[in-house]
Amino acid sequence: MSEQINEQEMVQYIAGKTKASAASIQLVLKHELSFINNAKADAKGEIDIDSDELVDYVLSRPDVKLDELTVETILDAEMEYLMDKGLAGYVD
Repeated sequence: MSEQINEQEMVQYIAGKTKASAASIQLVLKHELSFINNAKADAKGEIDIDSDELVDYVLSRPDVKLDELTVETILDAEMEYLMDKGLAGYVD
């Protein structure tokens, strides 16, 4: 990603879509980043993230006290934000 992500703007966007607190959103995003950083790239250097595995990982963190639907909604809103900015997309 060449464009820098404005984290504060993204958190506000997600909060507006999900009604989750900024602290909850930042916690989910922190664990998501850890999951992504530990994912293995394929031969093309791409990382395939399974959303169910990501949600399970976030929910398994001891400091996360959110329900599954809230975590999924936060991650979906983040993806929507990134796609709106042209920074991410889904692979078929």
